[in-house]
Amino acid sequence: MTDTPAPRIRLDKWLWQARFFKTRTLAAKVVAGGHVRVNGTKTDKPGARVGPGDTLTFAQGRDIRVVRIVAPGERRGPAPEARTLYDDLTPIKDKPPPAPRYEGGGRPTKKARRGIMRGNIPPFE
Repeated sequence: MTDTPAPRIRLDKWLWQARFFKTRTLAAKVVAGGHVRVNGTKTDKPGARVGPGDTLTFAQGRDIRVVRIVAPGERRGPAPEARTLYDDLTPIKDKPPPAPRYEGGGRPTKKARRGIMRGNIPPFE
């Protein structure tokens, strides 16, 4: 039996197939900008080869994603299929509490608006 090495695929193509980026061009720009780490090493080459077992670290929006590649993928399929290509190692963050909302009384009445305009009634009572 011959041990064939695990198939490897271009980094930008894998990021696109795993649905982390909407277009392959956008994935290539992020990689070329040096915003992706492969196994802890920065890379700026979209054509860098990655395969199963490699760990990727990159920014996606305001979050830092850490994923381990499980499979190289054959096509850009639906989201459930794309989730099988990686294990998400991103630490779970607690969501900050929502900003407090102003409990206003709604729109002022016409009489209240006239009072505000004259300066008799302080606004937002």
